[in-house]
Amino acid sequence: MADCLFCRIIRGEVPSKQVYEDEHTFAFDDINPQAPTHVLVIPKKHIAGLKEAEAGDAELIGRCHLAAAHIARQRSIEDGYRTVLNVGPRAGQSVFHLHVHLIGGRTLQWPPG
Repeated sequence: MADCLFCRIIRGEVPSKQVYEDEHTFAFDDINPQAPTHVLVIPKKHIAGLKEAEAGDAELIGRCHLAAAHIARQRSIEDGYRTVLNVGPRAGQSVFHLHVHLIGGRTLQWPPG
């Protein structure tokens, strides 16, 4: 999608601190981190959010979570991290391109918010 912020980041039109990339996903540090590790993992295919995803997107969404697990291993936070998908404005989604938040590097509380 031409005007989507995350699509523009994938294309290199908007700078980001890239931490991972493969054929299907792109990951970068969040500009407003909520923990020592706060990475956004996004599919290279534009999907507005989880509620817009279709059955054919299931593997891609899974790949985003596997990329998050890979980054968690690289950052040595395997003893505790969280992956979060915010769905819709009331859940805090502000960029409408599906993205997985990888949050860790500190003790996380429950409930989250």
